[in-house]
Amino acid sequence: MKNRNFFIIILLFFFFFIVLFKGLKNPNVYIPELQKEKNLTRFEADDFYSNKKISSLDIFNDNNFYLINIWASWCLPCREEHDYLIKLKEQNLIKLIGINYKDNFKNAKNFLNEMGNPYSKILKDKNGTISIQLGAYGVPETFLIDKNKKIIKKIIGPIDKKIYNEILLIIK
Repeated sequence: MKNRNFFIIILLFFFFFIVLFKGLKNPNVYIPELQKEKNLTRFEADDFYSNKKISSLDIFNDNNFYLINIWASWCLPCREEHDYLIKLKEQNLIKLIGINYKDNFKNAKNFLNEMGNPYSKILKDKNGTISIQLGAYGVPETFLIDKNKKIIKKIIGPIDKKIYNEILLIIK
């Protein structure tokens, strides 16, 4: 009886370590990708400076490429990518729309005064619903919109040199 209990305990212990080892070996990071082009969702938001309601139909109304960048002043990776957003603005090939995510207005305004404002329009997303509607999971996230108002690229995390160059290749 003692040998049988000892054998069962050893067997359970062995299976526990196999499951633990296998679980540690497999990554559990889920990074959603944009599988296909999808239409830009219609939404309404408050303008960053005037607090007036603005419809996405009024913003995305011409035949341009757009970059929707979801950012916040408290987001360190947003600071990392900001120089690339400024460079994209200087190219004059794309309109940048900023969505300020769950942020304090004064802090966000100071961020823009310090780093520069690359956006042609900034919207407030105090509770995060617009970002979720677009398919964002955090900040920074960026969506490249083509001339047909379709989301053609989703960028999770900060824009870096490689992504900056990819964007330029698409919009030129």
